[in-house]
Amino acid sequence: MFSVPRFYGAWRIICLKTEKLTPTTLWWWWPCHRHTAPDVVLEPGEQKGVRNNQVTKRHKKERSSCRPVLDLFDQQYSQELGKLWASARSVLLNPHSWQYGVMLNRFTAVTDVTQILQSQGFSRLLPQTDGSTLLSDSPSPASNSEYQTGKDSHFISKWPPDDSHPQPDSTSHSPSQDLQSEPLLSLPRPSLQCYIHPYPLRFPSQAHRPGQLKQYYLLNAASLLPVLALQVRNGEKVLDLCSAPGGKALAILQCATPALLCCNEPDLHRRDWLTKTLESFLPHSLNSRVIVSAQDGRCFGQSEAVTYDKVLVDAPCSNDRSWLYSCSSQQGEQRLKERARLPALQAQLLQSALSAVRPGGLVVYSTCTLSSSENYAVVETVLNNCPEAEPEDLWEEIAVPLSKYFAFTSAQPGHGQTSLEPSLQPQNGAVSSYHHRLGILVVPQSGKTWGPMFLSRIRRRK
Repeated sequence: MFSVPRFYGAWRIICLKTEKLTPTTLWWWWPCHRHTAPDVVLEPGEQKGVRNNQVTKRHKKERSSCRPVLDLFDQQYSQELGKLWASARSVLLNPHSWQYGVMLNRFTAVTDVTQILQSQGFSRLLPQTDGSTLLSDSPSPASNSEYQTGKDSHFISKWPPDDSHPQPDSTSHSPSQDLQSEPLLSLPRPSLQCYIHPYPLRFPSQAHRPGQLKQYYLLNAASLLPVLALQVRNGEKVLDLCSAPGGKALAILQCATPALLCCNEPDLHRRDWLTKTLESFLPHSLNSRVIVSAQDGRCFGQSEAVTYDKVLVDAPCSNDRSWLYSCSSQQGEQRLKERARLPALQAQLLQSALSAVRPGGLVVYSTCTLSSSENYAVVETVLNNCPEAEPEDLWEEIAVPLSKYFAFTSAQPGHGQTSLEPSLQPQNGAVSSYHHRLGILVVPQSGKTWGPMFLSRIRRRK
């Protein structure tokens, strides 16, 4: 059974038997602060003369941008990004140009999916030579794993019966106090396998089918960067503070087998979605290592202080892709009002994460917006209030080796950035300035339409 803090109360149990899935078509629905589904969807060709599983294009109805949101973006981002905003604006206003990645699931057989992807022109985002420099464990890839979970491999997910939040003075025990001596499971070796295509093509989604594990997860490949920056190792205790819908939690488990992964989501609807995502991808053999909690993320630093080795804060934000296509001008204007309150919430979540991580541990803060007030400004505010927090430069570690695929910048607000190509030469102290250490930003550009994605890594001093 799960090792769960006592305050979680009664839990609902769902057991899923695991079998291999075959690709089926289902529209991928993203939440309001995640990337939206594309207008171009690829699906197995079913027409006469089209080879089975061949990827074809299908266009959804054109969507219109929300004028109040676009006007604000034009005003703000033209100042913050300078000439980069024109090209980023063009990408965001053309969903047909958006690229999508396919992250394989190491807990089930994926040989057939890999063959289909390769036949359609998809390639590995992180080949062995590159991935080993980015992933802390330097794992050798378990490509086309034939691992089958069998009859005994059920994923048991649990969540509280209501939407109440535990109080900071909870008497719960450490969520992983019984896991320290537990040996690593006999699982496929960690390997983060994500396939991407140079053109805006999207692989078909897999529907949720009880009794079977999904073989892959569709995502904006830029969302893997915060997970890479987190450098999760086998046996560590990890907190995903704002976990729904669960894509980054799944990516963490592709990279390593932590002693504990706590996936936190206070909203009942989103927590239910998170739980179903985990059920769809994870075997029962991880049931003592993966828990779903319902705390207010701002309280975690008090109730679970100095508990985790790594903490990911993928904060609620004004998702530029989603907000730009608000259903109506009225909804767009309401979101813009809410936008002004987000930085305070984000700073509270980041502060809570720094309290929850152990001395020497790492916190990664990420958003999917270009807004400097939700990115650099939040990090700087928290650093000013936390003398024990030390930002780490991700430019050489992340931006340089992945500049082939992503357009990075670390421009400060008001300093209109015009160049995206990182220097491949070692950076001295003068070049690696303070704003570099505050974080890096993926800006959508023609041919590299990934993002927006901001990420910053902070180490808590010992």
